[in-house]
Amino acid sequence: MGYLKRKIDTFLSEWKADPERNPLIVKGARQIGKTESVMHFAKENYENVIYINFVEEPQYKDITADGYKPEQIRKNISRLNIDVKFEGGKTLIFFDELQEFPDIATALKFFKIEGLYDVVCSGSLLGVNYHTIESNSVGYKTDFLMRSMDFEEFLWAKGYGFDIAEELLAHIRERKPFSSLEQKLYMGLFRDYCLVGGMPALVSRYIRNGTFEGILQMQRQLVADYQEDVRKYAEGIEQTRILNVFNRIPVQLGRDNKKFQISKVASGAKNKDYWGCIEWLNDAGVIMICYCLNFPELPLKGNYDDSKYKLYFADTGLLIALLDDEVQDDLRKNCNLGTCKGALYENIVAEALTKSGAGLFYYKRQDSTLEEDFFMRTKDCLVPVEVKAANATSKSLQTLIKSDKYADIQWGIKLVDGNIGYANDGVPLTLFCSFFL
Repeated sequence: MGYLKRKIDTFLSEWKADPERNPLIVKGARQIGKTESVMHFAKENYENVIYINFVEEPQYKDITADGYKPEQIRKNISRLNIDVKFEGGKTLIFFDELQEFPDIATALKFFKIEGLYDVVCSGSLLGVNYHTIESNSVGYKTDFLMRSMDFEEFLWAKGYGFDIAEELLAHIRERKPFSSLEQKLYMGLFRDYCLVGGMPALVSRYIRNGTFEGILQMQRQLVADYQEDVRKYAEGIEQTRILNVFNRIPVQLGRDNKKFQISKVASGAKNKDYWGCIEWLNDAGVIMICYCLNFPELPLKGNYDDSKYKLYFADTGLLIALLDDEVQDDLRKNCNLGTCKGALYENIVAEALTKSGAGLFYYKRQDSTLEEDFFMRTKDCLVPVEVKAANATSKSLQTLIKSDKYADIQWGIKLVDGNIGYANDGVPLTLFCSFFL
């Protein structure tokens, strides 16, 4: 199938329209569609596209041998490829797999000053060694953090119009329940999205075949690729520790208490020894960290305990790949998942919140059973968000809303495997609308 429209497309168009644009760095985890999106944009907007992949063509690491000025780099690129054309105002230079040669970022300042060519850089695991890139190009670049496809992009890929979000959002604004047909249709698509994840290659296969055939194998290959990245880019004993954390996330999410416990990762493991490994996975775009609030009140930032946290996968397809084979069938049938079903939905909501730009925070009161999955905020309000695999009563959400102890909370959201409605314990929204948050 053809190109899958992504939200970065709009950003790239706006970037090109800005006469003061800086060189652009597109960051994000592997296989989320960075290269495909940039190349699609480049071919539609430039007469000349010079594409350099530092993994596939390591000889291009020598293009700065004579210096970082554009004329020196142009000369060396032309020596390696006599067919390239450099035309001012008509050329995009695309440096891909930047993590393999972060030194090229030093040249961005000079490309910006010269102003003849647009430059885009991209790569996986950029967060891991981003301090090198940042120090080499500070003030002369624009960053864009790309993630895997969200549910809206998934609906576009399925053939729904670009106005589908507005159509769904109208139901929320008007508190108008979906018809039984709409609810069944969109919830079915949402479960498919949970099962496939947001990696474009997997979404393309699912749509092309109309089945889940081969999806699990592709997801497990992706997991293997991430594990190989750890072995390639992490150092020494850190490799084993990072992989231990990565492999233990599904088990810990499957427990009723989803707080990540380092003591369960390896014998004698301590937070101070493993925190760097968690940061490595987070910087690589593989996981998301959800911090425990000290108390449910504003502000969110600075009001959390960084020694208490939950870990989620940045793409739920990774979580699926690390679970039992039977999970795919069980999720499609919406049965037999138990605690696992709650973990999957919680992970997909964490993913939706992160993709919308929100931070991840939860709360667990030590002297009671009061616990809340996530929190967001308006200008003046703290908004608890609860995820329910079924539309059951939420005592914690009800307590947070009604108790005088929590002055910053006036209302909350309950994301349910059910319809939009009214309740005493929060505003019930159907799970497939979570990407609106």
